[in-house]
Amino acid sequence: MSTLDMPARTGFSLLKRAALALALLAPATAWAAESTAVTSPRVVATLLSSRDAVAPGERFHLALTQKITSGWHTYWRNPGDSGEPTKIDWQLPEGASAGPIQWPAPKAIAFEPLVNFGFDGTVLLPVEISVPADAKPGERFAITAKATWLVCEKICIPEEGVLSLDLPIAAEPVIDSAAQARIERTLAGLPQEAPFRAKLTANGPDKMTLAIPELPAGISDLRYFPLSDTLIEHAAAQPGEGGTLILSRSSAFRISEPSVEGVITYSQGGTKRALALSADVAPDLLAQASAPPAPPAAVTLPTLPAPPAEDLTIWVALAFAFAGGLILNLMPCVLPVLFIKALGFAQSAQASRSEVRVHGLLFLAGVVGTFMVLAGLAIALGAGWGFQLQSPPLVILLAVLMSLIGFNLLGAFEIGGKVQGIGDGLASRSGPVGAFMTGALAVVVATPCTAPFMGAAMGYALTQPPSAALSIFLALALGFALPVVALSFAPGLQRLLPKPGPWMVVLKQAFAFPMFATAIWLVWVATMQTGANGALAALIAILVAGFAVWLLGVTRRRAIALRIVAAGAAALFVTATAAFVIESAVPPKQLPASAGASDVWSPERVAELQAQGKPVFVNFTAAWCITCLANERVALSRQDVKDAFAALGVVYLKADWTNRNATIAAALADHGRAGVPLYLVYPGSKGAQAEVLPQLLTTDIVIRAAERAAGREVQTARNP
Repeated sequence: MSTLDMPARTGFSLLKRAALALALLAPATAWAAESTAVTSPRVVATLLSSRDAVAPGERFHLALTQKITSGWHTYWRNPGDSGEPTKIDWQLPEGASAGPIQWPAPKAIAFEPLVNFGFDGTVLLPVEISVPADAKPGERFAITAKATWLVCEKICIPEEGVLSLDLPIAAEPVIDSAAQARIERTLAGLPQEAPFRAKLTANGPDKMTLAIPELPAGISDLRYFPLSDTLIEHAAAQPGEGGTLILSRSSAFRISEPSVEGVITYSQGGTKRALALSADVAPDLLAQASAPPAPPAAVTLPTLPAPPAEDLTIWVALAFAFAGGLILNLMPCVLPVLFIKALGFAQSAQASRSEVRVHGLLFLAGVVGTFMVLAGLAIALGAGWGFQLQSPPLVILLAVLMSLIGFNLLGAFEIGGKVQGIGDGLASRSGPVGAFMTGALAVVVATPCTAPFMGAAMGYALTQPPSAALSIFLALALGFALPVVALSFAPGLQRLLPKPGPWMVVLKQAFAFPMFATAIWLVWVATMQTGANGALAALIAILVAGFAVWLLGVTRRRAIALRIVAAGAAALFVTATAAFVIESAVPPKQLPASAGASDVWSPERVAELQAQGKPVFVNFTAAWCITCLANERVALSRQDVKDAFAALGVVYLKADWTNRNATIAAALADHGRAGVPLYLVYPGSKGAQAEVLPQLLTTDIVIRAAERAAGREVQTARNP
């Protein structure tokens, strides 16, 4: 090349680089070596790239970074005594691939009496990404990582985030120096493959010796982290000196290969070091590991107070149903409607005895008729108690009805004719139609609750012929209606009611607020069933129903033509809204995961955990079940219960029946239940049968059951 050509070539090279830079800068999305953060009060997660632009055929590193709040931690690939490792689900362009997480060395994090293996502070989890050779410069390399992790302090919270990067593809890679330096420091600190092999031998019936050759002299804080969670007791001390450690065998001790993998960490001259270690297993130890485990010690469980459904007789079931119906009046889901009936009795206190008795009998007819309709449908469809609240449109309809009753009690509208006989009678009068409809409405809103004795009776009913099943539901209805009917037939009790007066207007308005509270709860149930669409559909339905009723009310004394137009407009609005609700209130294929510290129940999951020797607590629940929610607040979410579960190694599973689920319905039927709640506690031995807990829980009931399942007691401060 001549010297005359050099300036031209240099200028051409500069132009070429400038053109490449302009081409790369052209997209609207600016280069970014780090994704937008996913933030919670516990973890700030980002996706960090060592490249600002990638080249065809190259391999480069990304890293999931987790900045963890002080006192909290996430988990290594073997989490230790409890926990779950971080997982990443990648979505990459066609032809691209992602390698496994390259795990840094963990720390032993004590949580007496457990020890977990994980990370605190800030941790980077590198992953190698391969760019396809046929990637075209000028196009984009879109990366999406759905990461899930468990972060724990005294409680554990599963978290997740979707992290995205959109990198340009260029002829040559563009390195982000700062990001690459961070990732390279992490890669340099990863456990390096040890240039030697260790030896694992038996040391008595419950100990092992790990002999590690060629370790330098003067090391301290030597610790072994196995990849298998069935090798050692993670919380046990690891005494030893030099290159030898004494390890305690796991209670679920198992080795399936002639070598085991793990990581050792140690300090040398004040510097923390880590090695990836392979250890050969001595033949005698391998033979012991393959021997069948000794049967677990027998655990004596107390005699359960309530017989399962298959042990009931028809007479016991009838008695249980009547008692359950009577107690159902005290459940929180029924109280708002009974407030209305109480107001009706106060208003009719001065009426004739015969009129009051007729109203009591009509209330009974409303209760019995509605119970029989629901029972007939449950038997015909093979569904459980409360099945109608698994229908989001019906839940929204009930929310609308409760809202309208509340507005009517406040005096927001009054409409005449037959509609008034139903709506106003429900809300503020004791007329015949109102008495019947109050009974029907009380049954409908009672279905989210299951009272003591009631669950076993209904479970028995749904296994019997229709005639026997209906008789049990009839007993339930009679028990439910008894207090109101007894009051209507007891003149002495009626005379105790105060005389009608101005106070009733204030009381009537006050009763509106329990109705609004019920409506809010029903909107929340719809949201849990269908997501944000359910809440939007419910609120629009309440708005349109209120407008339609108001429109009918303000035109009821107008000209007939105006009333017809108003009625047509109201019908049109309501019909259009009903179509929108039915279309919108559809359960999504996959609801968002709950933020609770529970795993999802399945029969296979229970069997898997029992095979691992872990006790299991299963909570069969639903968002529309008031009893379930009360038990979660009063007992299951209490810190002493969580501490006891952690200390005893109890795994908490949740079976959510908010939407229809045939597997959950079958499990309820297997345990003699037609509805939720149902609480099962399985001992930590393969195939052991569950203990069924009462339907109303306390912290002491739950902790004692967990102790029986684990075969030992736990010392924990208990709330009264």
